[in-house]
Amino acid sequence: MIPSLCSRQDLDTSDKSKGEYAMRKLAGLLAGLAIAALVGGCSADTNLINQATAKAQTDATRAQSSAQSAEQSAQRAQAAAQRAATNAEGAQDSARKADDGVARLEAMFASSVTK
Repeated sequence: MIPSLCSRQDLDTSDKSKGEYAMRKLAGLLAGLAIAALVGGCSADTNLINQATAKAQTDATRAQSSAQSAEQSAQRAQAAAQRAATNAEGAQDSARKADDGVARLEAMFASSVTK
């Protein structure tokens, strides 16, 4: 209530002013209580959110680690496949050389028998 300059009654602390003050004080206390209850209610949700966030981060870290391991395994498998292909080519070359050696021996044997 704003005191007016024309009237001295407004400056007097009457019972009406004390009642308004008490109501404002009560309203302020109730508002503070409501805010405290809201913060208290949200803190439980905040804890759940924080726990879920921590679990999600842990799961994401594990998934990233698993993905890196899978990628490394794939790289090792590719390298092994390349080595196997190289070894197979070497084995084919060896088989051709052996066949050539056998053919030469057969040719030498055939030519020695006919002499």
